[in-house]
Amino acid sequence: MDQFLGSGTTLIEAKLLGRNAIGVDINPDSIKLSNSNLHFTCSEISKVFTREGNARTLSFIKDCSINLICTHPPYADIIQYSKNIEGDISHLSYKDFLLALSEVAKESFRVLKDKGICAFMIGDIRRNGYVLPLGMDSMQKFVDVGFVLKEIVIKEQHNCRSTSYWEGCERSFLMLAHEYIFVLEKPIVVS
Repeated sequence: MDQFLGSGTTLIEAKLLGRNAIGVDINPDSIKLSNSNLHFTCSEISKVFTREGNARTLSFIKDCSINLICTHPPYADIIQYSKNIEGDISHLSYKDFLLALSEVAKESFRVLKDKGICAFMIGDIRRNGYVLPLGMDSMQKFVDVGFVLKEIVIKEQHNCRSTSYWEGCERSFLMLAHEYIFVLEKPIVVS
């Protein structure tokens, strides 16, 4: 499952690998784009679905029914992915984004099977010249709801859209040139 579907990359890879997958996005334009990008045939057989929905309330997905979550949430309000869609967390301030991400983490925990894996990629951000540790703060929201951290992969970021803006400028800070891939596991939940 990818609950921040965007253009559909996760589902494209699932289809190519013959895996069943569901992609959810709050933006209907993302659903249309993903469906268009998924319109190809391949030798692998899989069931791939898209659905418009909110990552904080996945009521159409049963408890403990997903094996793997692979997703890439927005980086708070750095890039806004819609024009005023109610519930779009890409419009939220840093603090409010983290509160919303707590709800995403709870829903992820609910829908994931015991011993299931939740992997997500996110980076840090800079405001007024200071780094905000969005990656670590986001990861902590998932740990707080019960996930166990298995791995932290640091991905070097190349060709950032803003790189050309900063090149040649006198600046007193380093470029943020990494993203994190957090790999978390849902432990066996004993009721």
